[in-house]
Amino acid sequence: MLFRNLLNVFLSNVFLSIALWLLPLPAFADGMPIVATTKEVIHAGVLAFQKEDYASAIEHFNQAIQLDSNDAVAYSDRCLTYLQLKDYSAATLDCTQALALNPNSVETYLNRGLAYYKSGKFTEAIADYTQVLQLKPNDYRAYYNRGLAEVDLAAYRDAMVDYGQALRQASPLDRLTLAEIYNDRGLAQVLLNDQQGAIADFTQAIQFNTADIRAYYNRGCVYHQKGDRVAALEDFNQVLQRDPHEVRTYVSRGLLHQEMGKMGEAIADLKQAAEALNRQGATADYQQVLRLIQKMLPGTIAFG
Repeated sequence: MLFRNLLNVFLSNVFLSIALWLLPLPAFADGMPIVATTKEVIHAGVLAFQKEDYASAIEHFNQAIQLDSNDAVAYSDRCLTYLQLKDYSAATLDCTQALALNPNSVETYLNRGLAYYKSGKFTEAIADYTQVLQLKPNDYRAYYNRGLAEVDLAAYRDAMVDYGQALRQASPLDRLTLAEIYNDRGLAQVLLNDQQGAIADFTQAIQFNTADIRAYYNRGCVYHQKGDRVAALEDFNQVLQRDPHEVRTYVSRGLLHQEMGKMGEAIADLKQAAEALNRQGATADYQQVLRLIQKMLPGTIAFG
């Protein structure tokens, strides 16, 4: 099975209000705190966010909103913090309020689009990414994220167009980003039954990021579908050289070894997978792998 890492969806503004970083923290005089400005409180929230103290960041952004309920930055930054906390409903509400105050904020549309996407509201996410492109036509993040949402709506050809635009707009120096886009375009190619196109895209991803186990694994799966067992085996080997604990690859390679008549190697791979799944407490998967091993053991009769 191919795999897709949705964590690769880009947060639009990871560090929040960069322009506020240089603001001084509130000073104290005669033991009494001076009343902080909205910007100073937001700055404190940014610092908490950077330290991954999201609860404190929320408190600071709450305070900023109490000081000035018309500050779009406070709502937008709180939206991004809620995204980190996976509270997508709250994130959507905050971004919507921020956009009511500042309807031309590209970053807020991107963040609300991500909140919609994570909530399974793919049509709404696409609308927000489209709005970004009206405001900033060359933003590769909007093309890429819209492509992800289109795949979830089975609009694979639309996704192919958007991934192509993302590749054209992304910096040629950002090799890791290019690798991710090629990876996801490769998955769209698979869903369109274009095996050669998928292999070409996964190969491009590997060229941009030679440590990319996702690309090796997915390319190996496509090679397997094409009947090229040798190439599939080489890609699965590449994954396990880079990550000796990648369970699904042990299962895939074990089944491939079985097809190739290498029963000893097949059983060894499946035992590796079973041990890892048992340690993880993945009982159902562990039992399923044990059944596969049992069927491969000499003298075992498989029924059905």
